[in-house]
Amino acid sequence: MEGQELPYVLIDSVGGKRGVYEDHVEFLEKHFRLITMKEYLENSDWLGKKIRAIYVWFHKPVINEELLQSLPNLKIVASAGVGIDHLDLRLLASYGVKVSNTPSAVTTDTADLAMALMLASSRRLVEGYQMAVSPGTEYFPANWLGAEVSGATLGIVGMGAIGYKVAERAKAFEMKILYHNRNRRNKEEESAVGAVYCKKMDDLLQQSDFVLLAVTLTPQTHKLIGRRELELMKHTATLINISRGLVVDQDALVEALQNKVIKAAALDVTYPEPLPRDHPLLSLENVLVTPHIGSATRKARHLMMENMMESIQAGLTGLPIPNEVLL
Repeated sequence: MEGQELPYVLIDSVGGKRGVYEDHVEFLEKHFRLITMKEYLENSDWLGKKIRAIYVWFHKPVINEELLQSLPNLKIVASAGVGIDHLDLRLLASYGVKVSNTPSAVTTDTADLAMALMLASSRRLVEGYQMAVSPGTEYFPANWLGAEVSGATLGIVGMGAIGYKVAERAKAFEMKILYHNRNRRNKEEESAVGAVYCKKMDDLLQQSDFVLLAVTLTPQTHKLIGRRELELMKHTATLINISRGLVVDQDALVEALQNKVIKAAALDVTYPEPLPRDHPLLSLENVLVTPHIGSATRKARHLMMENMMESIQAGLTGLPIPNEVLL
């Protein structure tokens, strides 16, 4: 309504490496009065009573009890991406604050990246590029080989929206698809991608040429893949992680890669991010690491922003919140 004050929404910052994108800010300011953390800290007594929502863009701003106590009229926290392990849901609920995320916005592009990691690792693209451009390369060795993806067995741990999108893509590569999930998909969904359910994750690990982790980080999935699980995998298998770094015991993974317990790993996520520059995962030739870019496309990030805006608007007007995260 013209002349009506826009809702005050707290953000971390604008632009730079961690802030809300400037073109997103232009769009959001049509609907909200955005307050940066710097502005808030300079006038917290007044702004604290005005702020009704927090827009969490890649884990910023950090929300703790001190901040919540200073925002008595806060109604909703909208968080970018799927993972919500950076938020204390019980603490937020105790203050009557609702939470949303943006799972549908990232599904397709994250599934694309999973396939890219699988292909790049199996066909040794990074090593191949380095060989091709190296000043010392005089010939391309005929015995420099990768592994086939087409016809191989893919085991998907976590057959949610992203896992299922990966299965759709893997079907086009004529891969045999196994999956392990808390809840089994219905027969029609399984049939559509040719997926076979493994009630026990161990069965999937023992049979798969590629093991893809696409689970949410919870206390139950923390270090889901450790030394025992890695030893169950084929010596020729590759581990692909697009979920969260803490889903894997990284010390056990380093040991498995160094001792050729498994062939390779392709990781879009680690713990911490980025890894210390002297971390052994960064020096192993059979490891491919990318900087957590599952959703890093212009389209996906714009959809995330739109989803967050819609959730905030719903939360402030008493409407059902799209993608509300429940305890």
